[in-house]
Amino acid sequence: MTDTIGSTGVRPAHLTRTAAIETVAQAATLLLANGQTTERTIVAGEWLANALGISVTIHPRWGELAVHVDGAPFADIVGAQPLGVDMGRVLAVMTIVDQVCDGMLLPASAAPALAAAARQPSASMPRFVLFAALGAASLGVIFGALDVASLLLIAVSATLGALVRRWLAARFVNPFVQPFCAAGIAGLVGAAAVRLDVPDPQQLIALCACMVLVPGPHILNGAIDLARTRVALGIARLTYAGLIVLMICTGLLLGLVAGDAPLPAAAPSVPVPFGADVVAAGCAVAAFGTFFSMPWRLLPVPIAVGMLAHAARWALISLAGAHVAIGALVACILVGIIITPLADRLHLPFAALGFSAVVSMMPGLFLFRAAGALVSLVSSGDHAALDLLMSAVTNGMTAFLIVLAMTFGLILPRLLLERVQAHV
Repeated sequence: MTDTIGSTGVRPAHLTRTAAIETVAQAATLLLANGQTTERTIVAGEWLANALGISVTIHPRWGELAVHVDGAPFADIVGAQPLGVDMGRVLAVMTIVDQVCDGMLLPASAAPALAAAARQPSASMPRFVLFAALGAASLGVIFGALDVASLLLIAVSATLGALVRRWLAARFVNPFVQPFCAAGIAGLVGAAAVRLDVPDPQQLIALCACMVLVPGPHILNGAIDLARTRVALGIARLTYAGLIVLMICTGLLLGLVAGDAPLPAAAPSVPVPFGADVVAAGCAVAAFGTFFSMPWRLLPVPIAVGMLAHAARWALISLAGAHVAIGALVACILVGIIITPLADRLHLPFAALGFSAVVSMMPGLFLFRAAGALVSLVSSGDHAALDLLMSAVTNGMTAFLIVLAMTFGLILPRLLLERVQAHV
């Protein structure tokens, strides 16, 4: 049966029912695959379906997306893996959905427009590499690496890692190869820093280039799915993010071993001046906005929000003496309150936009310290010092508490606002 969709307004009846279903599936797949939250993917797909004259129910799962036509005994099932984050493509798809719903784009033109959105290029190679170096060096400043030589080594490590990631992306489909190789390069550069006896915290030289690889949007999207009782998809997202973190840790440690150097010991935290901390946070936000292909014109939004949040965190930790997890919680609640309506208004994925604003608070440093302590603990065998066990537990629990605080702080305003909107 090939029922056509009745026209509304100036739109002609050009789409068959089958074509309408395929268009909805195409839009939902693009949103899910490029980092949009599951809830917004479903809502956008159902909006588009209503505009095309059909009523559907969308069920995203890891690896596939099913579009069930209400009243029909069949569903259109397409492959959909939420592996990437591309805010430019999400913005393009959401704009197409709005245009079809508002009658500004003919239904028959939606599918070609969506195909063009799928081909939209990511951030250019020069921009990607430049901001990778800037972001890693900025994280170095935030964590206390204030020596010029150390910052240059961090920037060089991140630059080489970015070049390798882009080269691998064009040749390998496996998403774990890129972070593994980039972290390996960071380990080699960190080993060189140990050999050169760089005076600044040598651990930061090894770790800062790895921290720009942390898959924050996937962690946040997974947490949101769990909060909405989409347990299977949430666990799948978190497992994917966890495997990426495992590849980063493995690549870093193997790079250090290849350079015949252990993970440098943790140095005492160095107080960072307020101005340097806030400016570095803004630079880190700009870097992650680039990684997620945010359009230039929208980049100032998360930068401003991220600098404000980091200023609040700095004040809580440095002036009020709060724990780093408490500082991250308060700052992320502030970001969640601001970003939630902005993400919907700008048609950008909430997880990517929110993570870009708080990326400098991610506990990558504590996580990698815990991994290094565990490796040293295992290699020492029966002669392992109690300090190694305490370091692994302390750093691991600190990382867990910060991630939990950040996730809760970001998603709570999101869930509350959506609940309010549902009752309006």
